[in-house]
This record gives sequence, structure tokens and C-alpha cells, in this order.
Amino acid sequence: MALFIMILRKMINNKWLELSLLFGLIVCIALTSSMPIYTSAILERMLKQELRLLQENSNRYPGIYWISAKMSAEDTRKGDKIADTDRYLETKGDQFGLPVQYFVRERSTQLYSLLPEDQEKRDVNFQRSATVSAIDGLEDHIRLVDGRLPAGEPVNGVYEALVVKEALSELGMALNDVFIINDGSLKEPVYMKPVGVIDRKDYSDLFWYNIPGSYKNSFFISFELFDKDFSVSGKLNVQSSYWYYALDYTKITLASVDHLQRTSRTITAYMNSHYETYDKYVPALRTVEVYLAKASDLQVVLWSLGVPVFLMLVFYLYMVANLITERQKTEIAVLRSRGASRLQIIVSYAAEGVVLGAVAFFTGPYLGVVLAKILGASSGFLEFVQRAKLDGEVNREALTYSLIGLSFSLLMILIPVYLATGYSIAVHKQQSARKQKRSFWHRYFFDVILIGVALYGLNNYKVRKNELLSLGLSSADLRIDPMLFIIPALFILGLGLLVLRLYPLFLRIVYTAGKRWWPPAVYSTLIQVGRSTLQYHFIMMFLIITIATGLFSASSARTINENTTDKIRYATGADISLKVYWENDAPPAIAYSYLAGNAESDAGNSDSADGVPPRTQYSEPAFLPFTQLPGVEHAAKVFIKHDVEFSNGSADGKVQLMGVNTKDFGETAWMRDYLLDHHINAYLNLIARHPSTVLISKSMQEEYGLQPGDSITLSWPGVEGAQFTVYGVIDYWPSWNPNRGSDGSHKPMLVVGNLTYIQNNLALEPYEVWLKLGPGASSQRVYQAIVDHGYSVESLEDANQEEIKALKDPFLLAVNGMMTLGFLISVLICFYGFLLYWVLSMFSRTLQLGILRAMGVSVVQVIVMLGCEQVMISGAAIVIGIITGSLTSRLFVPLFELTFDPSKQVPPFQVTFDPVDEVRLYWIVVVMISVGLAVLGYFVSRIRIHQAVKLGED
Repeated sequence: MALFIMILRKMINNKWLELSLLFGLIVCIALTSSMPIYTSAILERMLKQELRLLQENSNRYPGIYWISAKMSAEDTRKGDKIADTDRYLETKGDQFGLPVQYFVRERSTQLYSLLPEDQEKRDVNFQRSATVSAIDGLEDHIRLVDGRLPAGEPVNGVYEALVVKEALSELGMALNDVFIINDGSLKEPVYMKPVGVIDRKDYSDLFWYNIPGSYKNSFFISFELFDKDFSVSGKLNVQSSYWYYALDYTKITLASVDHLQRTSRTITAYMNSHYETYDKYVPALRTVEVYLAKASDLQVVLWSLGVPVFLMLVFYLYMVANLITERQKTEIAVLRSRGASRLQIIVSYAAEGVVLGAVAFFTGPYLGVVLAKILGASSGFLEFVQRAKLDGEVNREALTYSLIGLSFSLLMILIPVYLATGYSIAVHKQQSARKQKRSFWHRYFFDVILIGVALYGLNNYKVRKNELLSLGLSSADLRIDPMLFIIPALFILGLGLLVLRLYPLFLRIVYTAGKRWWPPAVYSTLIQVGRSTLQYHFIMMFLIITIATGLFSASSARTINENTTDKIRYATGADISLKVYWENDAPPAIAYSYLAGNAESDAGNSDSADGVPPRTQYSEPAFLPFTQLPGVEHAAKVFIKHDVEFSNGSADGKVQLMGVNTKDFGETAWMRDYLLDHHINAYLNLIARHPSTVLISKSMQEEYGLQPGDSITLSWPGVEGAQFTVYGVIDYWPSWNPNRGSDGSHKPMLVVGNLTYIQNNLALEPYEVWLKLGPGASSQRVYQAIVDHGYSVESLEDANQEEIKALKDPFLLAVNGMMTLGFLISVLICFYGFLLYWVLSMFSRTLQLGILRAMGVSVVQVIVMLGCEQVMISGAAIVIGIITGSLTSRLFVPLFELTFDPSKQVPPFQVTFDPVDEVRLYWIVVVMISVGLAVLGYFVSRIRIHQAVKLGED
């Protein structure tokens, strides 16, 4: 206890540095714990949404856990086996990790032939067959449509049963008719009598995993009676037994996913060992497996994106620990000289770290929950939206990661202590009197090594990207590689250290160039900074990493977001593209198959002997209402026909044909700038003046050697060909993907022509309608207006809705959120470190400033000198950070193309720099530095410089 009190007193004596160290530890643990908290929360949200979507699409409840077992007639232990399974599965209900809403047991016999007891109702042409079934708890979930409930025991040897209304017609029976089951394998006949017709009491009741209509060949009797007379006694062969859980999937978490999978495996193992044939239906498991893989990849992405932030925190913790150690080096040297071992000194400082670490461990994870919510609210770099908050909470995984982060942080704190314990008091005094040596990083050329590793990784990724593009592979062929995010951080650190290695040389050149003209304040500052650059390394690296990381994060997030949205808009072609139903005279598909089959047998007498379907005549719906829909600025007709036959006399092939009305298309379609040699409207103007002209894709030009001015013929089955003239060559066109497919097939080919000419000379066939919406227009209003006009929509793509869906993807949320959060934490840490460093630096230089004042240096000159020092240190670090960040972005942001599917990434991946992001970043840094300098000025103003120089002072 006395030792603990001594440690606390020692910490109180250095309270500001200890609080600074505690601040760093809390932030480090908060950031570490926020990653599993965020991963868990975002994946839980996405998993619930995916399961909800599964329910909407399949009309089946995703919480179903259904098991069926088949049994042979020869199995003599059937009743015992079923009872054992009942007891086993009842115990498993609490192990799924999800609330069990229902546990339902069902039994069913084999299918038996039925004969009416009344001889007059027997019909040899009407064969009846049915099963006898029982569902545990059925009585509480049905309503009687007709008749009454059956007795719990046979009445005069007749089993009374319930049936669904479909069974009356399927089995040709009426209530109270008696039927006989006797197929020769039974010891005695069994008599069944339907006495009631049932339906579901509540159609949303999860008790029913099958619709009642599926029981149209079943007689329902009491569950207890079924087990007693059939499962145990064996009057009828019990062929199937079913067990069904209705699990509340809305309460699913990543922790319950583990329970669900583990319990499912144990149930599977049990069924394998007890039954030869069984089935299992769990629709949620496949979705869960996909999301567990996503969780693993998302963890990798988050940790990789957090590398620059952790790098900043390591610098901060090391700097504060080094400042504490520097102030106590004399004390440590005295202890070493008086016989204290290195281990004893390190343990005493470790005890301080444990005290601070305990406080950080119990507060950091809760701050991590706040950080996770910031991650979930980010929609871009330093952009936030109103989104449903994440239900993040501190879990076991978060505490585990916090403990690991704390251990690593304490290790970083003890490094300066370990280095300081290597000197005795005599050596310490000698070191203090000598000129500072080069830093550890520069002495062993860590800057060169880090840059070399980063450039090697850059070259390696460029080679892999070129292979990916040349082979037409998809991004699925590459796993997410953490180095894709780590090597930029290594490059930033290495380049910053390299510049700091050269910075003293730059100062020496500046000093030498103007030493005859520099005013005293600048002259003194150049000498001060030039001779003591080592002590400024940490604060300069803080600023360099903050600025460079911010620029790289802004460019990365903007590039990923822009390429994602551009891909969606290009693929859609406009804000909305849709197809509506056209009235036509085409026969139904079944009828045409029959006609085509007859055509083969009557080849000589049929006009369709070649198997070509007759030409369909279409009736074009009105187009004008599309231009008048609420929120629609422009609308365009876009005819797209695949596998159009092309020939030019010397060659032929198949191409995709697109017909457009040039003016409407130019006003409606979306196209990224600079994809074509000229603006898209220039190409549209070419074919607008001459309707018979077309544009062809570059792949078509390369394949067939076509040039502007050449004539081509286009046609398709049932349509006579028409002549066109090539007027231009294009690389890209809205909605058309020019890339080779992943199967290695030849490149797609495109012909763009005038829609009116195509309709007049080839055929009038259904086209797509492309819509461009005005600012703030509602897609839902457009959908409703289309329905109100009486159109039957066959397909619809909405670029705006697809963008929203894409930006909600966990990976994009993680990238945007982590880069924003990382930068904000970097700024906060940098601000705190900046303030701490300069305040302590000013207090340590009180004597020096007092001597300058005593020598006649005015207050204005002292302020100018401090201002020049800030320019040469903070200002230089900011400039270096800007250069480093810009260079890092241009070199490494293109590597993010590997996270996209190159075969589908059209338009091509493009690095994006938005000046707004940079301005926002610079403003944050300016405010940080300004506030820091204001606080610094306040502390400096309180230093009584005139009292610093006293008689007897050195």
C-alpha cells in the first residue's frame, strides 16, 4: 500500500504529463474497441435487412429451422427413436442464441389407399389415398369452418379427424363419411371419419410453416392419440416425423450467429447418427455464412485503414512517455548509481502505466461505442448524414481487443524508460553536455527502408492489376489484402522521415545564404532550430502525418465513392431506365413451341419450316406522358437489340444495336467527361444530320478494319437488312460495357444509329425509356405516376436508389467512416501533442528568454523570434505534409481499383481530387494551429521573464 501511495504522489507531481498519457491511452483503447463494436453493429443491421429481404422475396419466414426424418416400415424402435429425438430437440431450443417463438412437432404415416365404408360411394375410377397426421398444439391455432372437434379416443373403433377444406374435393368426401384403411400389410383395418373442417386462425401465425392446402391428403387426429396408437403400437406405419422451430431472427446478433451455427452442427451430428434419411431446411444459415465471411473481411479492412491512426497514437504515446522520462532521467540515473537494477526501475514505471491503463480500460470501450456510431453516420470523408443509429455495445471481443491494445500501449510507454536505465549519473551528465546525435530512425536508415518497402508494394500491385485486367478476371480472384492500405502509411512515414533527414541541410543553406542580412530574431531562430532539429522531430512528424493522412484519406474516400456511383450511373444510362409492356400479336411461348415442332414435320408445306418465328407486330404505347411525369426534366427513347447480324461484304458477325433520338438522348443520358475524344453531343450531331449514319465501337473497328465512310448492313431474324454508313468510332457509350467478359469471350461490339431511321427501315420493336430527374425529384412519385398512367412496367432500374444501396454497403461505410474518424482522431491527437510539446518547451526555455531580455532584446523581437520558430517548424511540417499527402495519393490511390471488379468497372477507374475536401482539411488544420498558438501565447504571457535571471543562476 505504501508503494502504491508513493506511485500516486509521483504521478501527481507530473499530473499534466500523466493526464496527457492517460488521454492517449483512452483514445487508443477507444479506437481499438470501436472496430469490433462497429463490425458487429453494422453486420447485425445488414444481416437483419438481408433476412427481411429474404422473407419478402421468398414469402417464407427466415427464422424457420425445420427438420424431417424418414423411417422404414422395418424399424422396430421407431417410437423410442422419435421420443428420444423429441427430448433431445426440446433441450436444444435454449442453445440457438435466439428466442424460440414456437417449437412444433408433427407426425405422419405413409400414404394409404382409402375406401368408403358405404359400398354405394365406392367408385373404381376414383382412387383415394391419404396419410394420418398429427401436429402438437394444432387445436390452439385453428378455427372450425364446419363440423366439430374430434374426440380424443376412437369412438366405436373409428378415429375422428379434422381435414382442410381442399381435402373434401381431393378425396371426394363429406363430413362424417367413414373410410377404411386396409392395404393388406395391416393386422387390422383402421377406420377414419372426418368430423370437422379447419383453417388457420391467423394467417400471420408463425406456427404454420406450411399452408393448410398442402395437407389436402391428410387426416388430423390428436397428437397424443397418434403417438399412443401409431408411434408406439404401430397400427399404421409412421413414415415421417417433423420438428420445427420458429426463431425470432429480428434479435439476431453476431454472437447468436455462433450459437446458431454450433447448435445446428450438433443437431446435424445427432440426426446423422440416428436416422438414415433426414432433411433440414434453415434459410437463414446460408445468409449467415455469407455475412460471417464479410465480417472477417470487414475486420481486415478496418484494421488496415486504422494503421495511420495507430501510427499517430504510437508517436503520441512515445513522445509523452519520452517527455516524462526526460524530466526524470537524473532521478533514474541516481537510482542506477545507487544499486537499483533496471528491472526494479522498469517495474516501478510499469506500475504507473497499470494504474493509468486500468482507468483507460474501464472508460475507453464506452468511448469506442461513440466512435462506432460516428463510423456508421459517415457517408464520405468528413461528411455525415442522418442515418438510423447503430446499436453498438461493449462486447467480449471489444474488451479482448482493448486488453491487447492496452498491452501494446504500455510496452511503448516503457521503451523510453528502458533506454534511460542504461546510463549511470556520470554517463547521463556527459550525454547532457554533448551535442545530440542523429535519431534512431535516421541512424539505421528506417526512412529509406520504409520508402523501399512501400515502392516495392506499389510495383507489385501494379503488376497484379495489369494481370487482372489483361486476363479479364474479377476482383473475387483476389482476397482483400491489408497491405493495400498499409503501404501508403509506410510511405507517408518513410517520406516524412526522409525529408526531416534533409531539413537541417536546407536550414543550413538558408542560414548561409542570408547570414549577412538576417535580422537578429531570424538569425537566432535559424541557429536554434538548425542546431536542435532532433528535439523537433516528433512534433513535425505529428503534423506531417496528420496532413498527409488527411489528404490521402480524402482522395481515397472520394475516389472510391465517385467510382462506385459513376459505375451505377453509367450502367443505368440515366437516372431511371425502364421497359413497359407493348401490345403485340405474338403467340404464347407454349403455343409457339408446338407450332415449331409441327413445322419440322411439315417442312415442305409450312412457311416456318426454317424454325424462324413469325415476325411479331407491336403497338407502341404513348411516349408523351413520360415527358410530363412529376420531377422528370427529360425523357428519351432508347432501342437496344442484342445479337444483330452485321455484314460489310467481306466480313460478318453479331453486334449490339442501339437506336436513339439524338436530341432527347443528349439531354437525358449520363456520361462522364473525357471518356471520348470529343463531347458526346459532338458524336450525336454527326448522326443527327444524316439519319442513315452510325457510330461503331472501337472493338468493331479493330476486329473488321472498318473506317468512317464504310457501308454496313444490319438485320435480325424476320427483319430484312438495311444499309448504314459509318461516321464515327467510340470507346464508351452510356449503359454499354466494352470490356471482355470473365469467360475470355471476344470483346462486345456496338453500333449506335438514329432511332427513327431504324424503325422505318428495320422494325418497330419495344424500346427502353430513359428519364432524367430534376434536383430533389422523388423516385416514388415517378413510379406512382407511371402506374397511374396505366403503363405495365416490365423492368426498371433507378440509379439514385442503387447509389443509396451501394453507399450503405458495410465496406463503403467502413472506408468512409474509418478515414473520417482516423483523420479527426489524428487532428485531436496532433492538437493535444502540439499544445503539450510547445507549452513544456516554452517553460523549459524560460531562462533562455530571460537572458535574451536581459541582453536588450525587446518583447516584439522575442515574439518575432517565436513566430519565426513556428514558421520553420509547424509551417514547414504543414508544407511537407501537403506535398507528402499529394504524392501518396497520386501513387497509391489507383491501387484501390483492385477492390472493384475490373470487368464491370465501367467507366474506367479514375482517381478523384475534390478541392472542397482539401479546403475543408486545411481549415481544420488552420483552426487547430490557431487555437494551439492562442493557448501557447496565453501560457507564454504568464511567464515572468524578468524574474528568470537571478543572481547565482547559470
